[in-house]
Amino acid sequence: MEQNAADRTADWKVPYHPSGEKEVHLEDYSSQIGNADAALGIWVHKGVINEKLFEAHPNLKYIATLGHGFEDFDVEMTRRRGVTITNTIYGDVTIAQYAMALLMNICHNVTVQSDYTKTGYWKEKETNPQASYNQLFVPQIELYQKTMGIIGLGAIGLWTARMAKGFGMKVIANSRHKKAGPQYDGIEQVSMEEIFERSDVISIHCPHTKETENLLNREAFAKMKDGVIIINTARGIIIDEEALLEALESRKVYMAGLDVVANEPPQYQIPLMQSPYTFITSHIAWQPKAARLRAVDLAVKNFRSYLEGMPTSVIN
Repeated sequence: MEQNAADRTADWKVPYHPSGEKEVHLEDYSSQIGNADAALGIWVHKGVINEKLFEAHPNLKYIATLGHGFEDFDVEMTRRRGVTITNTIYGDVTIAQYAMALLMNICHNVTVQSDYTKTGYWKEKETNPQASYNQLFVPQIELYQKTMGIIGLGAIGLWTARMAKGFGMKVIANSRHKKAGPQYDGIEQVSMEEIFERSDVISIHCPHTKETENLLNREAFAKMKDGVIIINTARGIIIDEEALLEALESRKVYMAGLDVVANEPPQYQIPLMQSPYTFITSHIAWQPKAARLRAVDLAVKNFRSYLEGMPTSVIN
């Protein structure tokens, strides 16, 4: 990763601060930023891009982040100060793939099937077929002709739609703005109400904003089909977790596959973590090396565009 970054910035005579294996966070590099005009290739924790940062680094006019999200800083404040912030949509295909992996595990219970086989139930079938069959039988779901409802039809949502169509699913989607172009062929763009009412699977790929916070609440779950599956690889706070737990326990929601939760890391004891109707992973959908290398490439590309006076991927 670091050699990749160094190679792509070799023609710039700028200080380079390798981080080893750890994530590079803005607050860790205050002394290195000093009087720099730009900071490139960093992750941003919530609340770190604030007035205090720019008081400490008054020359700083550009920050190239390595993340997707833009809810972690005061957009208006950075605009007032004339600071440009760019993000990197590096994980579009990998996060879509992870969303489908969560869905596959729900549909086929692969981990349970593997555990049963490894602990000898398959072998037992030879001597006691009926008992073994009952133990091996785990409900499975076929996705063909089911309806996938996608909330947020950006880069990740679009890749999720493509993958869902590959399984023969019907795809409907809702986005803040209607999308146009051949890449959206075969995706029916509908209201949020229709997403809730028509979907067999709902996959969340929208950013966290005031409008999307607790978007999936009790009212939303009440409108959904019985047995709907919920997938979330976006932001945990988009789902009202108490309402989700109620919907899971009533079986309104069949299962939820979550790579994100509202408070990270979560307390192990919280009911959502203990529910037999959830698969929860530790916000790792972004992790494949290919995606992280792509993040570096995009951050460098964004900075080059900024230097040329044509900034791209600006989020403020």
